[in-house]
Amino acid sequence: MAVSWRSYIRPIVIRTTLAWEWWQSGVTYYPLAPRVYRNPYSTYAKLRAQDPVHWNFLSHSWVFSRYRDIDAILRDHSRFSNDARYRQEVSQSQAAASTPGGPSMLFLDPPDHTRLRALVQQAFTPRAIEALTPRIRQIAANLLDQVADLTSFEVMETLARPLPMIVMAELLGVPTRDLAQFQAWSHLRARVIEPTITARERRLATQAACELDAYFLGLIEQRRTEPQDDLISALVAAEAAGDQLSHDELLVMLRLLLVAGNETTTNLIGNGLLALLRHPEQLHILRSDPSLIASAVDELLRYDAPVQVVGRTATQDMEVGGRSIRKGQGIVLLLGSANRDPEVFDHPDRLDVKRHGPSILGFGRGIHHCLGAPLARLEARIVFETLLERFAEMRLLTADPPFRDNIVLRGLEVLPVGATVPLAERQTVLVPETKGLV
Repeated sequence: MAVSWRSYIRPIVIRTTLAWEWWQSGVTYYPLAPRVYRNPYSTYAKLRAQDPVHWNFLSHSWVFSRYRDIDAILRDHSRFSNDARYRQEVSQSQAAASTPGGPSMLFLDPPDHTRLRALVQQAFTPRAIEALTPRIRQIAANLLDQVADLTSFEVMETLARPLPMIVMAELLGVPTRDLAQFQAWSHLRARVIEPTITARERRLATQAACELDAYFLGLIEQRRTEPQDDLISALVAAEAAGDQLSHDELLVMLRLLLVAGNETTTNLIGNGLLALLRHPEQLHILRSDPSLIASAVDELLRYDAPVQVVGRTATQDMEVGGRSIRKGQGIVLLLGSANRDPEVFDHPDRLDVKRHGPSILGFGRGIHHCLGAPLARLEARIVFETLLERFAEMRLLTADPPFRDNIVLRGLEVLPVGATVPLAERQTVLVPETKGLV
């Protein structure tokens, strides 16, 4: 069988480029290597120590690994744009290839970003999110009630993936009976931001966007005639006003909310629980004092961030950290590294659920600070509270549960755990009827 010469040439080119990169700086950044995306933190430490403003030859980008640099760049949207179309190597057609309808507000600058964010801001204020607490508790409890054997179960499919998806579906006003389809679409769309995406995955992601649009179009028409108390109705009203939201922007916004509203929280729950199970003394502290759980969520975000990397583009020539950055060059910000920076956090590689101190960069900073941060924190807090209330003991069933081959969104494929249910609770539980799946 004939083998393409490219299968031989590409690894040689990569190794040669990395060798040159190492010769230039004494360190390399190749996040596509499995050993790196499985555990990137030793690579981050080398970058911070040896070349914190690092030129990466393979991506033709500047890689920043220190907290102080990343924090400053995230706050400076005028010199560091979120719009990839400003990149030297990215054409307009490439930038739009997998985003039918145009970029979402995640990848826009003011004034468009400001206008679009304002349309959904009120749904994600701390007060609005806190009002969801009883419903989220009910969802978490009911998902666990549906597990046949709670002494041994898989957390990601049982709890971490469905809970954020159900919450966001109900906020939007879409039926949770379509949960499985939402999850499939969400996974395909999330791959768009990953450097590891294949050509086939990119085609599937574009197809998923079109299918999501077709799905939402039916709901949009329903809300035009019968508005309800949900986000779709609010956005349809904004579109009808004509000067706030175009039809394409409406569809892109709904896609974004459905996907972004669950992927990050899913990873926060999975990564956070894994960290606690690997540090049973920290889990014991939370079990002894559940009032610490809310603040401990930020420590879990810091320790193993669900979003590891974000990108920017330089909009002008400048000097940062002694390096000359040119207009149009790519900027890679390693959030996971910033959150382990020893200049900012004492003993950064240690999990400490009692930690207090500088704010983490897990949800970004500046105008692009994650809109759903209050919701993600609340969902994670309730999941951990529910697990500690329900189980007297929890343990890993595999020493090294596999991570997805992602670079940007760090999360587990599966997380099998064993648990001990208190004797008093080992009885049939009548599950109250709730809307949707749970």
